[in-house]
Amino acid sequence: MHRSKRQRPPSSAKPGSLRELLTGGDRRSIARSNVALGLLRADRSRVAELVKPMDDPDWLVVMRATDLLEKLAHEHPAWVQRYRRVFIGPLADHDSWEIRLRIARALPLLRWTPDERLKVLSILRRYVTDSQIFVKAWALDSLACFAERDPGLKSLVRRLLRTFTQSDSPALRSRAAHIEVRLRRRKRG
Repeated sequence: MHRSKRQRPPSSAKPGSLRELLTGGDRRSIARSNVALGLLRADRSRVAELVKPMDDPDWLVVMRATDLLEKLAHEHPAWVQRYRRVFIGPLADHDSWEIRLRIARALPLLRWTPDERLKVLSILRRYVTDSQIFVKAWALDSLACFAERDPGLKSLVRRLLRTFTQSDSPALRSRAAHIEVRLRRRKRG
C-alpha cells in the first residue's frame, strides 16, 4: 500500500496554491476545498496544479485533491482526461479507504486505452474485495458501468450483484439495488 495516513508534516504550500487550500483540519473536514474547487472551475489550467499533491506526504491533502479531481471528472471529464493515469498509479494502492473510494468512483468517467483499461478493471476487481464497505460498493457500481459497454464483464457483475444483494451490509444491498435498477432502465431504454 501507499503512504500511511499518519504522516502529516507541516505545510510547505506556497501562498495562493491549491495545496495551501487543502491543508489543515482532520479527516472529517474539507479545509478550504470548496474555494479550491471554485478556482479550478474558473481556470481549468489549474487542474495540473491539483495533480501535483497526489504524492504529498500529508495524506489529507492527497485525499482532498483526489476528491476534487473526482468532482471535476463528474463535471468536466475532458479536463481530467489527460491526468487520468494518476488514478491507476501508486495512488490506487493508498492505505486510505477515502482515497480508494474516490478512485473507484472516478474510473468509469474517463476514457482509457486498452492497456490502461486492463489496469482499471484489475483495480476495480481488487476493490470489490476491499475491507471497506463503501469502496466495495462503488467498485461494483463502476464495474457495472464498464459492463454496459463490455459484455464480457456482465457475468462477473451479475455474480457480484447476487452476492451484494444477500450481504449483511445495508450499504452493499442498497448499492446493488441501485445498480440493478439502473441496468434495467438502460436495458429497456
